[in-house]
Amino acid sequence: MRVGIAAAGSGGHVYPALAVAQALVEMGLDMDDIVFFGGNRMEATTIPEAGYRFVELDVHGFRRSLSADNLKLALKVRKATKVIETVITMLDLDVMVVFGGYISGPAAQAARRKSIPLVVHEANAVPGMANRMIAGRAALVLVAFEEATKKLKGAIVVGNPLRASFDGFDRSRDGDAARRRYGIDPGTAVLGIVGGSLGASKVNVIAQAIARTPDRPFHVLHLCGPSHAEELTRQAASIDDWTVVPFEDDMVHFYAASDLVISRSGALTVAEIQETATPAIVVPLPAGKGYQERNAAALVAAGGAVMMDQEDPDAVVGAAFALMADQPRRAEMSVNAGRMGYRHAAKEVAKRIMEVAGG
Repeated sequence: MRVGIAAAGSGGHVYPALAVAQALVEMGLDMDDIVFFGGNRMEATTIPEAGYRFVELDVHGFRRSLSADNLKLALKVRKATKVIETVITMLDLDVMVVFGGYISGPAAQAARRKSIPLVVHEANAVPGMANRMIAGRAALVLVAFEEATKKLKGAIVVGNPLRASFDGFDRSRDGDAARRRYGIDPGTAVLGIVGGSLGASKVNVIAQAIARTPDRPFHVLHLCGPSHAEELTRQAASIDDWTVVPFEDDMVHFYAASDLVISRSGALTVAEIQETATPAIVVPLPAGKGYQERNAAALVAAGGAVMMDQEDPDAVVGAAFALMADQPRRAEMSVNAGRMGYRHAAKEVAKRIMEVAGG
């Protein structure tokens, strides 16, 4: 069996796709039986570095601002579709799996023209435009959140695939080793702060305020994003117990080291919080149709996280200090978050792909 995977634009699309590819390999596929399609953003480096074949296409999403690029987009989509069709034929692909992003349309169209089944995975509670447009022609639609089934009728809820390192996560067993990874003494109380793979300025402002608070009784582990790292590392050099890290390739270490996290609520982050049963303060990005807020809504309703507004950083700081001082509350949040996760989602998605492809 040979599988095409289309994922582009952000870690929320690319990392679940890689987790499923890894699960397919563990189920018996050769890495050479999997080919990825994407654009020139993070996928163009992340996927080849993982060892998979990657076909880079000159295509992008629709620009919301007035742009001459939008006039050329239809032509680029047609060209990208033709390239994918050629690869489907050349490699004799059995199935196309789409994880979202601007590559979804061309990949779905190519699969239809070459008469191979299409599988769609939607990571967010609010389905993206591209996946909404192609879901009707898919042999199988999988979603991470129950809410997404309101827009994608007949979809099956499987959760968001995470990399295999999250399997068997155990904070009590691995917490001290994770702290040592970041140069933090074992047994130290740690507040983890992350704004996503690229960082987030508003979240970084909150981190700075917490780190600069006098007599802080816990360590701050701050994943700040590569573009913010130089300045924040300079600031942290003069402040005790503030560790700044530009980027973490394997987030399982970050969660193992953290007693509480402050984070955005992208789909993948919510899945990680649930899988690791980590108490969290989520600060949704106020963009789109409030998709980040809706990603975290069920987790918050279940008592696994607290949702706060990025425009009230003082309130976020206050909540962080209160929760770090309240171990029983964090323990309750941890139990509630852990009940929400979909265990082994990558293996479940891989199994369903093989069934659709007849493998």
